[in-house]
Amino acid sequence: MENKNDSQFKKDFSKKGKTQSTELRQDLVTGDWVVIATGRAKRPEEFASNRRAAIEEDSGKPCFFCYPEETGQEKDVLLYERANGEWSLRVFPNKYPAFTRGRVPKHYEEGPYFSMDGTGYHELIITRDHHKQIAQLNVLEVAEVIDAYQERYIDLMNKKSVNYIEIFHNHGKEAGASLAHPHSQLMAIPVVSPYVQSELDGAESYYKANKKCAYCSMVEWEIENKKRVVFENDDFLAFCPFSSRAAFEIWVMPKKHKPYFERTSDKDKLGAAEALQTAINKIYKALEDPAYNFYIHTAPCDGKDYPHFHWHIEILPHTSNWAGFELSTGIEISTIQPEVAAEYLRNI
Repeated sequence: MENKNDSQFKKDFSKKGKTQSTELRQDLVTGDWVVIATGRAKRPEEFASNRRAAIEEDSGKPCFFCYPEETGQEKDVLLYERANGEWSLRVFPNKYPAFTRGRVPKHYEEGPYFSMDGTGYHELIITRDHHKQIAQLNVLEVAEVIDAYQERYIDLMNKKSVNYIEIFHNHGKEAGASLAHPHSQLMAIPVVSPYVQSELDGAESYYKANKKCAYCSMVEWEIENKKRVVFENDDFLAFCPFSSRAAFEIWVMPKKHKPYFERTSDKDKLGAAEALQTAINKIYKALEDPAYNFYIHTAPCDGKDYPHFHWHIEILPHTSNWAGFELSTGIEISTIQPEVAAEYLRNI
């Protein structure tokens, strides 16, 4: 049965959504464009109809991550245990890594082309419960995950083959997860990705032009403006970005200027955990457990200084598929205004 709040929200949405034209919005840092296609706009609750595909499991075999010793996984590089001796989180090298561990990369040339060895580290961060995803963990359990991210980051950041460390989480088949057991991944690699580089360059350019961090400007404006804020605590802000690439995209960001994730204090890790868990839990409830990805963007560990950057977490639910326009232009189309998405999520 529809309650009064839902009914009023739909009336307000129909008034706002039908009168505004399509917008092109530009990312403050990278300069990338997105389309907010209000002419195709859906009501927020309609996005919940995109149910994620189930990951098939072989009931006759033990889970790779519940029983890593029995299934031949690599030896743990990090293990957190409870008072009763049971493990709560463990990290081990990926059995089928995307990067070859430990060697300094050699460079090669072939005519006009350039390549190097794919060296680095590829690790898996596993939480204990086979069925509980991030949205269903408590804040202290999520803080333990973030603590493991940081501990592994610090251990790998000074390796000779490592210039950038990407930490990410895939939830659902559409998001790239091939195993049902919740887990995150860490890839420590010898290059900085073009996407991160564009953020670094954009942040530096914005600072030179405005004498201020671009991300701090976002935080200040969103707190003052309120309409895209999903959640905040003393230290972190969760908001739907102005130029959201996907419906219900959320960024989690320190309120104070902090370029380097590895320098996050214990207090900040707890604040980040609360903001991340709340944001994902709201997406989980609003969209009825969609597939999503989240990842951490931080200043590289390549020995250079990046005072203009501001580390943050980006959460991208899978609410649509790329088609010809997106693939040919790199411009993504979202069918809900981030302001409308944020309002709906705040009320979950």
